Amino acid sequence: MNVNVKYRVGKSKGVQALIVFFAFLITVPLLLIILYIFREGITKINWTFLTKIPKPVGETGGGIANALIGSALIVLTASVLAVPLGIMCGIYLSENKTGRLSYWSRLSVDVLQGVPSIVIGIVVYFWIVKPVGTFSAFSGSVALAIMMLPILIRSTEETLKMIPFSLKEAGLALGLPYHRVILKVIVPCGISGILSGIMLSIARIAGETAPLLFTAFGNPYLNINLAKPMQSLPLMIFNYATSPYDDWHNMAWGAALILLFTVLLLNIITKLTTRRWNVQL
Repeated sequence: MNVNVKYRVGKSKGVQALIVFFAFLITVPLLLIILYIFREGITKINWTFLTKIPKPVGETGGGIANALIGSALIVLTASVLAVPLGIMCGIYLSENKTGRLSYWSRLSVDVLQGVPSIVIGIVVYFWIVKPVGTFSAFSGSVALAIMMLPILIRSTEETLKMIPFSLKEAGLALGLPYHRVILKVIVPCGISGILSGIMLSIARIAGETAPLLFTAFGNPYLNINLAKPMQSLPLMIFNYATSPYDDWHNMAWGAALILLFTVLLLNIITKLTTRRWNVQL
């Protein structure tokens, strides 16, 4: 009996060790990517790199200020377009679990989530860029907003589904209008999940390049006009990494490091926001 017990204990510890090993193995690619980009890009980052625009072709130096500002404006505009629509659609789906419209809406969200980003960029190109006759940051924001919607809708819907139905019943029993119950009771209880969805959707689009190739296109100068082509970090990394100039390659590594830490920071903020606004039900 003792031998059998020892065998089972040893087998259990062996399986646990194997699980821990594979869990650690999952983090190895991420760590290798972070370390490699950090090693290649950290030497390029300085105050000039962050505050100056790129030099003309053939000159060394310059910075990525136009790409930093462009990325911020494009992502901010995309968030303004997508967040209200995504949250409202998520609220509708959480409150209407059955029905033909709800079914087709969920199906559309699932299909949209699987559409390649380059396809979305091409579609927005024919929707906006071609009729207008020029590339623009706004068209890039529209493409990114479309990519944000599935994450926003699903996170909002799943979060609000977890809110106890008794809270809604209590609000309605007190005579509150239905819309006030949703906005004043249900949504505040699920604010942590909604905020997490917003941050995750922003992190999702922050590094997208393909849609912007057909929409924002890029700009070597500093531009804050959404109706004109605008530079972004992913576009700059793509253009500089595929160029024949060594200095541009170094700048691409520096920009990649900035983009990587931006995405990591967004994920950390998501975790902290979830803990800060978590509502105990």
